[in-house]
Amino acid sequence: MLERFYPKEYLDSTYMIDFERFYNAGYRGVIFDIDNTLVRHGEPADERAIALFLQLQKLGFKSVLLSNNKEPRVKMFFDKVAASHYIYKASKPNPKNYQKAMEWMGCDRTNTLFVGDQIFTDVYGANLAGIYSILVKPIHPKEEIQIVLKRYLEKIVLYFYKRRKISGGNEDENCNRK
Repeated sequence: MLERFYPKEYLDSTYMIDFERFYNAGYRGVIFDIDNTLVRHGEPADERAIALFLQLQKLGFKSVLLSNNKEPRVKMFFDKVAASHYIYKASKPNPKNYQKAMEWMGCDRTNTLFVGDQIFTDVYGANLAGIYSILVKPIHPKEEIQIVLKRYLEKIVLYFYKRRKISGGNEDENCNRK
């Protein structure tokens, strides 16, 4: 039952992802959440985020920012990075805008990655859309109250996710295709 919330991978940081490995495995699009995935909540793109998007572009990836935030916040970040597009007020976990992002990139569920820091919005939405989901630890603990409350429930899901991984129950890890 909890499996629908499990990411394919769980990493300490977006900046630890080996995107070249994914590119070599055939992935061509990356959808990103912004807050606490790429930068601290509400902050503009920093040098590290800008460098990441330049690296992705150089590798040949297309990228879309997918956020439940309002347009001014998302556009502020988008204007500094080399992402292809952005979607604001995305209604995550609804898979509709994940699918729209894939269309914009010319990708499909077999060659698209999603990276985010929340299980019940980011990862669950990517899973509903059939996309390879990567959960990263939040960059900073300061968050809006509704997110803080969800983090308690996420701890339960992560407990069972980690237990399953230890027992060898995740056959999709390491960017293997479905």
